[in-house]
Amino acid sequence: MKKLIYIFFLLLSLNCLAQKTYRHIALINATAHIGNGKIIENSLVVINKTKLEIVSSITGIRLNPAAYDTVIDLQGKHIYPGIINTNNVLGLHDAEAVRATRDFSEVGNINPHIRALIAYNTDNIITPTVKTNGILYTQVTPRDGLISGSSSIMALEGWNWEDAVLKADDGIHLNFPKAVNKRFSEDEGVSTSINKNYISEINYLNKFFEDAQAYCLTNNITEKNIRFEAMRSVFDGTANLYLRAEKAKDIISAINFAEKFNIKKSVIVGGKESYKITSLLKQKNIPVMLNRVNDLPDNADDDIDIVFKTPYLLQKDSVLFCLQLEGDMEAMQSRNLPFNAGVAVAYGLTKEQALSSITYNAAKILGVDKEIGILEEGKLASIVISDGDILDMKTNNIILAYISGKSVNLTNKQTELYLKYKTKYGIK
Repeated sequence: MKKLIYIFFLLLSLNCLAQKTYRHIALINATAHIGNGKIIENSLVVINKTKLEIVSSITGIRLNPAAYDTVIDLQGKHIYPGIINTNNVLGLHDAEAVRATRDFSEVGNINPHIRALIAYNTDNIITPTVKTNGILYTQVTPRDGLISGSSSIMALEGWNWEDAVLKADDGIHLNFPKAVNKRFSEDEGVSTSINKNYISEINYLNKFFEDAQAYCLTNNITEKNIRFEAMRSVFDGTANLYLRAEKAKDIISAINFAEKFNIKKSVIVGGKESYKITSLLKQKNIPVMLNRVNDLPDNADDDIDIVFKTPYLLQKDSVLFCLQLEGDMEAMQSRNLPFNAGVAVAYGLTKEQALSSITYNAAKILGVDKEIGILEEGKLASIVISDGDILDMKTNNIILAYISGKSVNLTNKQTELYLKYKTKYGIK
């Protein structure tokens, strides 16, 4: 009996602690970077439970501290929307070299029914190192095959994937066939070759989409097909079709393919040569998830800085885009996403445009801009506070962060080791 009473009071105290994580907080005097290009000096940002209650200038407002649980003076600090890490395997593996920890790739070539959502690990050892640079959300994305599966938008906090999910199954990822294959070897360098399987891969995709579309248009289904069922949201326009393509010709082919099947929401992923076809992308209203800014050109006659200035070229021609880091070590590289945006500033973007490319633009492309991506009243209180410029690796120092109004723990193994040896050697 005593044991049951003890458990009851323990659960009651834990419940009280959980309720206290939602508070009424006023953040005052910081510079607020809204995410849509606007800046508010000497701002007042109020968090009420899970939402942003007030986002305005504090000038002319007589604040009543008694009306809030906490008032934090952030003079000289900067408030930003939480950064969104798109098209990434963060949370789907711990050690990329260990097959048993990799949950981002499945056997088979056509896997629209595979859901990255349920493989997401909230206890992933990489995640804490990413949060300390201001990344609060990630789009967990499957890899490999022609159709890899569906991605979902996850918060980097929660006991399990059910707690962490912001938007489930936001879209299907299609690795569009390449007309020309590129490979690199230490002996030969970069070499290209015609993809001999291109026509057969295109035909294979056509056949699958034709069958899936016919299935989804059928009213009375006698036998369910899980692969075709997974495509239903793409055909009815409630989910994105993410088309992974780099070369301009492949991007155009992918767009034509999507139009053939009347896909309502297409997104180009990668888009290294998207700057060559900005008029088409704008005309078709197709956004781009642009891959790493820190990369080399593909062609010998390209401008040496073409990859660096591609974000500016898309921005100049009014193409909606966001930045992402697909490739080698992409999960751990996620921490560098704000600094990739910072590089784009040196090549034409303004700082606020670069910030939008990893916050508000990303949210609009993913279809979660009603919840996150911008500092606006009524949105989720998912924000970060930095000592300095979040896009600058020298001054980015996240001191506070909130996900849906809950304070985020910003310690990780690296910060623990830093403090340990700083203390050991008496470094000030």
